[in-house]
Amino acid sequence: MRRGRRPRLPSRAQPGSLIPEVLMSRRISALILLGALLFCAACTNKKVNNPLANVGSKQPDKVLFDRAMDAMKHNRFDVARMTLQTLINTYPDSEFIARAKLAVGDSWYAEGGTAALAQAEIEYKDFETFFPNMPEAAEAQLKIANIHYQEMEKPDRDYTHAKRAEDEYRALILQYPDSKLVPEAKQRLMEVQEVLGEREFEIGRFYFLRQSYPAAIARLASLVERYPLYSGADEALYTLGQSYEGEVTILRSKPFNETQKAQAIEAYTRRAADAYSKILTRYPVMNRAEDAKKRLEALHRPVPTPTQAAIAQNKAEEDSRHTTGMVTHVIRGFQKHPDVARASKVGEPPLVDPKGMSATDVPKIAAQAMMNPGAGGGEKSISIEIPKEGSAPPPPNAPAPRSDSAPAAVNEAGGAPPPAAPPSDSNELKPNVPPDANELKVDTANESGQAVPPPAQVNEIQSGSAAQASDGSSSSSTTTSGKGSTSKKKKKKGLGKLNPF
Repeated sequence: MRRGRRPRLPSRAQPGSLIPEVLMSRRISALILLGALLFCAACTNKKVNNPLANVGSKQPDKVLFDRAMDAMKHNRFDVARMTLQTLINTYPDSEFIARAKLAVGDSWYAEGGTAALAQAEIEYKDFETFFPNMPEAAEAQLKIANIHYQEMEKPDRDYTHAKRAEDEYRALILQYPDSKLVPEAKQRLMEVQEVLGEREFEIGRFYFLRQSYPAAIARLASLVERYPLYSGADEALYTLGQSYEGEVTILRSKPFNETQKAQAIEAYTRRAADAYSKILTRYPVMNRAEDAKKRLEALHRPVPTPTQAAIAQNKAEEDSRHTTGMVTHVIRGFQKHPDVARASKVGEPPLVDPKGMSATDVPKIAAQAMMNPGAGGGEKSISIEIPKEGSAPPPPNAPAPRSDSAPAAVNEAGGAPPPAAPPSDSNELKPNVPPDANELKVDTANESGQAVPPPAQVNEIQSGSAAQASDGSSSSSTTTSGKGSTSKKKKKKGLGKLNPF
């Protein structure tokens, strides 16, 4: 054997002959794995259940509806809307029309974004307009309210969406009281009212710190009447009482009549005591209950005792509230949505706003107390006089009866007496001048003392008296000219012309 030459290996032991077999085995494994994956994907891709039709039906409108539902499942919202619009336009009498209209709004709602949510609200409104009696109408109304709930901002920001959400949740509860979605709407409504109540309290507290008490009273009084489930209702009532006491302090420095000032102070003090008393009777387990009791004792007012039912109700409301930790509170500061953990989970939210109070109504309280001392608790009575049977009716020109005048006596003939002359005023100014003898007076009575009738007026010339009228006019003109000549000066003749006198 020569040096450097290697022995030959058998053909089956050569390395190049193993490469095709390895590649083939790998391809088979990959094909088996791919088939298993496709089989699993086909098993998990379930068909969307449709409550309005049989799943196994082969109707074309159902095929379009299922295709749109599948596109929405894979977040292809534009394809889903196009398919649904095809279904609506092609099969207007289909049983899937209602669900298709609602699904169009659902596609915009699931897509999200300000513009998409606005378009979803329009679609849901259209669905309620065309199908108001369907059970899905309540669902559409709930989603309209949820759109504004998602766009709601913090209490110190724009409250437009919060107010719209409150109105939409109230509309759902009032229009669909038998819907199964009402409990969810009530809970969301209480959360929205918590945000609105916090906004009203912050505004009222700002006015209170600025000593603008009428504006603070108007905000806080409206708050406790409109949102009784607000978590800071006791603080709002206590600040309301302090605002009334601030009005009392300002009123003491005014240069008013002491009696009238005392009446106005009593009116404000009474309202402050009512605010403190409501804390003890409606919110007895909250933080401001002890402070309200001390203020009532300082004002020398009776301290009410809360009932067991009020204590149990307020305790249940406080136990249902949640508090956020420090980390969550810090994170909430960077978010747009407000914190609604303090909202109550029990109770019935108010569905109608009360009248409330304006800032201009606060000074009227003192003004009314000054003008009417008995306005606080006095009652006025009104008496009505009914005429007796057989009495004569009043004359047509008789004055209207007054409550402060004595009843008029009836004369013997049974009729009403003539109206008495008005009494003369002693302070009336009268001219102190003797009558003028040369004053012309019209003699309207003849010798018998009767009034002379006025001459008859003739506006038309009669045919029979035309000649007489012409003769009378010529004679009257002659007489007038004769009388008129006597009033003229005679002309001077001869030497008299030279005499100037």
